[in-house]
Amino acid sequence: MHSGRLGILVGGGPAPGINGVIAAATIEAIHHDLEVVGLLDGYSWLTKGDASHTRPLDIEAVSRIHATGGSILRTSRVNPAKEPEMLENAIRTLRALNIRYLLCIGGDDTTYGATRIAEAAEGTINVATVPKTIDNDLPLPENMPTFGFETARSVGSVIVESLIEDARSTSRWFFAITMGRKSGSLALGICKAAAATLAVIPEEFEPPRLSLGLVADTIVGSMLKRRANGRNDGVAVVAEGIAEKLDPADLADLADAPRDAYGHVRLADVALGTVVRDAVQHRLQELGLDIGIVTKDIGYELRCAPPVPFDVDYTRTLGYGAVRYLLGGGSGAMVALKGGRVEPVTLAELTDPQTGRVRARSVDTTTESYEVSRRYQIRLEPRDLEEPQRSRLAAAANLSPADFVSRFHDVVAATCPVPDHIVAKVP
Repeated sequence: MHSGRLGILVGGGPAPGINGVIAAATIEAIHHDLEVVGLLDGYSWLTKGDASHTRPLDIEAVSRIHATGGSILRTSRVNPAKEPEMLENAIRTLRALNIRYLLCIGGDDTTYGATRIAEAAEGTINVATVPKTIDNDLPLPENMPTFGFETARSVGSVIVESLIEDARSTSRWFFAITMGRKSGSLALGICKAAAATLAVIPEEFEPPRLSLGLVADTIVGSMLKRRANGRNDGVAVVAEGIAEKLDPADLADLADAPRDAYGHVRLADVALGTVVRDAVQHRLQELGLDIGIVTKDIGYELRCAPPVPFDVDYTRTLGYGAVRYLLGGGSGAMVALKGGRVEPVTLAELTDPQTGRVRARSVDTTTESYEVSRRYQIRLEPRDLEEPQRSRLAAAANLSPADFVSRFHDVVAATCPVPDHIVAKVP
């Protein structure tokens, strides 16, 4: 058996399944005679040298929390490695609390902070992290999703299905902006599951910088294809990460937007939906078209939703595996699943050698999974610039066929190369 204390904390934004990890880790640790303490508000109090904000955890306290949303330990985005003093405070406070093992639940930033603590503790505190983010942007083995993603996709799909029906009933468009700073995975997953009209994700565009005009015309092209088939309704699901890829000149809000403790722009404070809507409406007006557009941010509704059974199952295994990893002498790694087995992923495997930060996992646009989604989206394709499609679409746009090709050639050319067999089939 083992002695000492296991400390558990949560960093970053909430994600469905957090409480499942806490519950499983607590139960397994107690079974090995460890005392378990919850560290409230992530790294926040640790970095201030404050050891008073804790919560003792026992089996009775956690036995039914696995099916609940949110975090019973709360969370924060404080970066323990931002300043040397903050890191020193965190180590000193953990030692004052007699924390021998530390489990950090979070995404790439939380993992980065945990690895810095593991290094600074020099073997006196074993540290493990469990990957959490609804964005699904961590490079896990065998393309496993991050926990919380499946629940977020499920809840988001229900919302978008309602928007699709509203759009059909009122003959208008909805632009649904979803979370996903570094990956369009959530936007694409929701679009695919709900059968929305199209998804707009950063991975589909090759240039390092996007023009707002190109994003707007991508959506306008879809609107024109719908109009050519007698429909003035649809739903575009747009990943918020588009904002970071846009030319700052096109997104004035971005330069002055508030940033979090890790230096990231708070994309929730950037009115991306309004910016894209206004750009699209301007282009429609140039074509003499009047189509109603409503924007909808989908984000906070997803983060604290009760986890679906997949995430409950997944997080229980992760929490159990993390404790077994720590008790086996492991430290400084993220705990993931590979082939149904718990496997630690080292920082070296996760880190981009050029930036020194955890690598982001993007949507792989070469896979069949992406192909299926793209195949059933409604958007301009190379064949739309040829007859007979060209004349039909040009008429819907109030343009001559030649002017239509001139106007939308860049939309077709600028998005990522798509195999010839991936063409929109749904009218």
